[in-house]
Amino acid sequence: MKDALTQALAAALETLVADGRIPPDHGVEVQVTRARDREHGDFASNLAMQLARPAKTKPRDLAEALCAAMPAVPGLAGTEIAGPGFINFRLAADARTQVLGRIAAQGADFGRSSVGNGRPVQVEFVSANPTGPLHVGHGRGAAFGATVADLLDFCGFDVTREYYVNDAGRQMNILAASVWLRYLEQHGVQVPFPANGYQGDYIYPVAESLTAQIGEQAVHPAAAVTRDLPPDEPAGGDKEVYIDAVIARARELLGPELYRTVFDCGLNAILEDIRDDLREFGVEYQCWFSERSLADSGAIDAAVQDLQAHGALYEKDGALWFRSTDYGDDKDRVVRRENGDYTYFASDIAYHREKFQRGFERVINIWGADHHGYVPRVRAALQALGLEADRLDVLLVQFAILYRGGERLPMSTRAGQFVTLRELRDEVGSDAARFFYVQRRCDQHLDFDLDLAKSQSNDNPMYYIQYAHARIASVLRTAAERGHTASALDDARLSERLTEPQEDDLLDRLDRFPEVIAAAAEACEPHQIAQYLRELAAGFHTYYNAVPFLNAEDATVIGARLALLTGIKQVLHNGLRLLGVTAPERM
Repeated sequence: MKDALTQALAAALETLVADGRIPPDHGVEVQVTRARDREHGDFASNLAMQLARPAKTKPRDLAEALCAAMPAVPGLAGTEIAGPGFINFRLAADARTQVLGRIAAQGADFGRSSVGNGRPVQVEFVSANPTGPLHVGHGRGAAFGATVADLLDFCGFDVTREYYVNDAGRQMNILAASVWLRYLEQHGVQVPFPANGYQGDYIYPVAESLTAQIGEQAVHPAAAVTRDLPPDEPAGGDKEVYIDAVIARARELLGPELYRTVFDCGLNAILEDIRDDLREFGVEYQCWFSERSLADSGAIDAAVQDLQAHGALYEKDGALWFRSTDYGDDKDRVVRRENGDYTYFASDIAYHREKFQRGFERVINIWGADHHGYVPRVRAALQALGLEADRLDVLLVQFAILYRGGERLPMSTRAGQFVTLRELRDEVGSDAARFFYVQRRCDQHLDFDLDLAKSQSNDNPMYYIQYAHARIASVLRTAAERGHTASALDDARLSERLTEPQEDDLLDRLDRFPEVIAAAAEACEPHQIAQYLRELAAGFHTYYNAVPFLNAEDATVIGARLALLTGIKQVLHNGLRLLGVTAPERM
């Protein structure tokens, strides 16, 4: 109905333009919104007020002219002009129940749209370094990114879900050194473990798999490993300098080929664990993009050469710098160090350049909030390369803080003190994890209460919504056992049988669902769906407690109510599915 009213107003506007009452360059977009107060109607538009200045006409006069020029809209009972020139639209009673027919006809596709028109969009999310298991912080990015991607897909975009695998660079070398040292331990070689190494227990099975792969090929005596190393932090040294020295020693003793074997053993084991973890969380990707491939393919060299061709680089102190301050960044950035090695930023530039070369019309990066400083420099690089920086959207996901029994749980990946995503799923279930992660805006801090997520109470929003779905399923089963069936959805008298105020409210909420989906997709805000489902569930529970569905004397009233419940159940199912949450038939 909202679309139909918008089209009818647009047609009326064209008529007034053709009649010369409104200039063709008025620059006003036709908008119809839900009325805030149902007493004044169902929909409203301030079009006449917006057109008053370009038309040099009183808004109320324009409102009357627009209403007179509007073509007929099925289901519209009438229009009213209020205040300085608002146009209010009131629906006919039978128009409210038509949503039930649309829900029944479209089923799982109710709410789906084609607004994306197949336009290619890439959503890159999680992209955690494969240096350890995913923890609860990564889980929020995973749930949010997957839901955003599914929303865009549901709205007709051609979505590619991508994970950027950081399989190169210093952190991965620290992982390789950590695996090697645990491997040495397992072979009786006792070497002090670096303060800056990866200390989690998950390193031990990786070291065991390395032994299964290469036997004792990488075993060296402790004296050879520790010879002339600088002091580590516990001994008064610098932990960064020490771990770099350990990495250099590993490279020296193992040689390029065996070092790569150790490196890949750690990478592949943890990356496979990440893949499995995300898959079990309901998160699938079309592309796992390797950072290492950028260097191997020459993409980083090509990106740097492209920047040079645009005059965006200069040399200083032996390093190569990008003039990012020319494009709004707070300082210039190094792309190649004095030793000739490219920086992470150089890889980022090459990666984003490659994204646009693949033809994505829109690129969405979902990053942790700690990456906020990267946004202006990446946008600056795109501008310097002559690319449209406004085609890149960066959504920052704030940290998730875990609480159990009112106490905050520790989070330190390097020290191995964290709750993994797998542990979270085992404790509260994937449904609760997915829902709790997306029930707030991504840029808001999230306090994840484990006790609440596991509770079966109205205070648990996911349980409250799922229970509404299961409760309806129970009513429908009982109705079938008593011989009741839902009314035909083309019954002209359906609206006459749904006269309770709760029924009118629920019909209105059901009709809003496609609009909520479209708005959530456009803004990349899954929490809008979570909020909608909670309100729909609340409306149903109120209805359930106020109206005895199956006790009406008139069987046609029971049938009408069952038709309404069936529609509510389908919309709850559709919304939960988009959030990656199941809709149980029994609880």
